Formats: sequence, structure tokens, C-alpha cells
Amino acid sequence: MAATTLAEARAAIVAVGRWLDGKGWAPATAGNYSMRLDDGTFAVTVSGRHKGRLTEDDVMRVDAAGVSLDGKKPSAETALHLALYRDFPDAGAVLHSHSPAAVGLSRAFPDHSYTLAGHEMLKALPGIATHETSIDLPIVDNSQDMAVIDAAMAPRLLAPGAAPAYLIRSHGLYGWGRDMAEAERVIEAVEWMIAAELAEAGFRYVSGRGSEA
Repeated sequence: MAATTLAEARAAIVAVGRWLDGKGWAPATAGNYSMRLDDGTFAVTVSGRHKGRLTEDDVMRVDAAGVSLDGKKPSAETALHLALYRDFPDAGAVLHSHSPAAVGLSRAFPDHSYTLAGHEMLKALPGIATHETSIDLPIVDNSQDMAVIDAAMAPRLLAPGAAPAYLIRSHGLYGWGRDMAEAERVIEAVEWMIAAELAEAGFRYVSGRGSEA
């Protein structure tokens, strides 16, 4: 994990907000992004900002308890970011996207995980070198209480071989990495696989090969 200054984090978070908005994965004011800073604090997006129109003033600092260090109000889900930094000391960036595909899959499949298998795109995830494998993408029910989501997810994310991503049902995708570039790669790869799975399920349904959709 590379050390990141507040200035570097602000520039990176503004850029990633525009990238995610351009993909349609950050509608309205949805989503939140963060980075671990070299002084032990965290840069996070300010609450209620459109992520495609962020300025550097829309990125603030909080401590490990989520307390604002500059008087601004952090995103409501800051606690989920901090839980990931707590559980994964090598994590340097966390992203939360709101794509229609990710939300749709979490609503269409009632299980508490969804298996992604055989995709070449799996090789974009850290530690995976072949498409001949699978990952279970955890799905947790949504809650306005971030502690409830954290309690449900932490044991599953810490299990051996767990993916650096999870879905909140009817809400969106979380993904993280050692730095912003890796976090972007995780989000993009998982979002792509989710969209591919939904496309395949739809094809099977309309062609009469099954009723997965």
C-alpha cells in the first residue's frame, strides 16, 4: 500500500467519481469513495454530493472512528469504509458503486451469495491467475444501521479466498484494493461479470433454456 497525501487522495477521488458517473454507476448523489492517508486518517467523500461533479472541496478527512477532522459531514456509509480499513490493513482505497446491474442481481437472486465462475475477468482480481476458478460474491441485506451490515459481512469477508467485494441488496457494490487503481479494477471487473451473468440469465429465459431470470 503506497502512502497517500490528502492532496493526492482528493485528485484521485474526484477523478474516480467522474469515471464511475460516466459509466452510469453513480446516479443522483449515490456512491461514496475513500482512501487511506499517510498520516493514519482517511479521505472520504462529503455527504450528498453528485459524484460526477465532485470538486476537491468535496473530499474531507475523518479519523478511524469516523469523526470529521475539518467540520464537514462525511457520507452516511463512512463506517462501512472504515470497517474495511480495519479488517484489511493493506487496503488503500474503497469504492461503492450503484449500477443497475449490481442492484438488479442482488434483488433477483435471494441467496446470500452469488458465484462468479469461469470468467476471464476473474483474473483482474488480486491473487487470481486463471479463469478456471470461482468466487462467491457475498450479498447482505440493506440496513440504515451500518453496524448491522458490518456485523453480517465481516466474518464472510475474512474467510480464506474471499473476494475483495460484496453486494448490499437493493443498494450496490463495494470493492477495495491496495490503491485506487486496484480498487477501480476490482469494481470494473465485478460489475462486468455481474452484467454478463444477467445477460446470460436473460438469454436462457427468452430462449426457453431455463428460468433463471
